[in-house]
Amino acid sequence: MGGELVFICLFIIVFGIAYLHYSTRNKERLALIEKGMDAGIFKQSRETAPVWKVLVLNLALLLMGIGVGILLALLLQEGLGIVNDALFPALIFLMAGTGLLVGFFMTKKYVK
Repeated sequence: MGGELVFICLFIIVFGIAYLHYSTRNKERLALIEKGMDAGIFKQSRETAPVWKVLVLNLALLLMGIGVGILLALLLQEGLGIVNDALFPALIFLMAGTGLLVGFFMTKKYVK
């Protein structure tokens, strides 16, 4: 019973937010039209990069970071003889985060 109540409440919240967003947006546009102003200001084209390009860039850098993390962990384990259970996850997450950070800065450059 508790899970159903949570699901219903969550659905009501999402529906309420969507309803408020669309009804408020409609009222603002109608008020602009009544005053004789152009409602086309809401459709200003901002120069942004296509979403799929940014997604592919970040995904590629994430996967490359994971690969480099595994490679570094293997090199440390075999080359230096470091045996630690936390070595692989630590380096994988560290390099994946580094890849995403590089992706963030590359996306900023790409948008400009």
